[in-house]
Amino acid sequence: MLKGIDPIINAELIHALMLMGHGDQLVLCDINHPAQTIARQTTYGRLIDVSGCGLERAAEAILKLFPLDTFVDAPVKRMQVVGDPDGQVPIFAVMQAVIDRSAGHPVSVEPLERFAFYQAAKASFAIVRTSDPGPYGCFIFSKGIV
Repeated sequence: MLKGIDPIINAELIHALMLMGHGDQLVLCDINHPAQTIARQTTYGRLIDVSGCGLERAAEAILKLFPLDTFVDAPVKRMQVVGDPDGQVPIFAVMQAVIDRSAGHPVSVEPLERFAFYQAAKASFAIVRTSDPGPYGCFIFSKGIV
C-alpha cells in the first residue's frame, strides 16, 4: 500500500498507467464487455482486473492520477445503446459527473456504436475490467499530459 493512492489502484494498474504516454487510451469497462478477448490485442496485451469495484469508484480513483487529453475534442468515448444511438442508461450520467468533477469542467464524451467501440478498444493501450454489472458501462479515456 502507498500513501495517497486509492487502494483500488493495484500494482498492475499503476504500472500500466505509468507506461502510458500522451494520446494513449485506457478502456474502463463493466463485466459484460468482452474484455479478456479484446485485451490480448491491446498494447499492454493482457486484462487488468479491479474486482469488487464498480465503474464510478474505479473512474474516480483512476482520474485522480490520469490526466485527460486536452488536445482532442472528446477525450472520453462511451458505447452507444444498441439500436438506440440517442438512448441513455443511468451509468452515462454517473460517469459524466465523475469525469466533469475530475477535470473541473464539462468534458465531451463521444458515443460510439458497439462494434466501433470494440475496434477502438482493440487499438487502446490497456483494458481495465470492473465488477460493475452494467449494461453499457464501457468507456475509453485518452491520456493527456501533466
